[in-house]
Amino acid sequence: MSAAAVEHPGDDEPETLLETANRLMEQLPGHRVEIIGGVITVAPPPDGPHADALTTLMVPFLAAGLHGEESRVLQGIGLWLPSGPEDYVIPDLAIVDADYGEHPIENNSYDPACFRLVLEVTSGNYQNDLRNKVVAYAQAKIPVYVIVDRKHGRVHVMTEPLPGGYDRHEVYAPGQEAPLPASIGAELSLDVDGIVRAGSPKR
Repeated sequence: MSAAAVEHPGDDEPETLLETANRLMEQLPGHRVEIIGGVITVAPPPDGPHADALTTLMVPFLAAGLHGEESRVLQGIGLWLPSGPEDYVIPDLAIVDADYGEHPIENNSYDPACFRLVLEVTSGNYQNDLRNKVVAYAQAKIPVYVIVDRKHGRVHVMTEPLPGGYDRHEVYAPGQEAPLPASIGAELSLDVDGIVRAGSPKR
C-alpha cells in the first residue's frame, strides 16, 4: 500500500500515537493507518488492480486448504509489532493460525506469533513495503513475507527472519513460479505472471 508519514498535532496534552492513528482512521474512511518504528503512515484506498491482485493471490491459498480448521486466510488483519510500544501494521493479506482470535494484543491487532505468512501488494510508495516493512516483519519473526511489486512486475519471497531483515530473499519474474515454504501449512507455488497481470493498471 502507498504510505506517507503523518505528524500528530501538538497541544497541551498530546495524543498518543494510537489515539492519533485511530482519529485519522475515523477522519479518512477507507484509508489504512499504521505505526511502524514510531511513525504513523497513511495509505489511500487501494485501486481496482490492487484488489484484483489480492483476489488472484487468495485462490491458490484457498485451493490448498489453508482457510480451514488449522489456518485462516485473512485480508486486513492487524498485526502488533515489537518494534515500538504502539507499533502495528495491517498487511494486505495474511495466513494465520486458526486460533488467532485467542491472541489479541491491542487496537484490534494480534500476536505476531499467530502469523504464518504476510503479503503486501505495492501501490505508489512501494519502498515502504520493500524497506520499512521488511525490517518490521523480520523483527516480529514473521516466517514468510511476500511482496507483489507492481512497479517492477516482480514477486519477492522472504524467509528466515533476522533482527535486521530476512536471510533469504528470492525474486521471481513473470513466467516463473514462486514457491512458498511448506511451513505455511501447505506446499504451493504462486503464478507470478497471473498475479502481475491482475495487478497491472487496466487501460
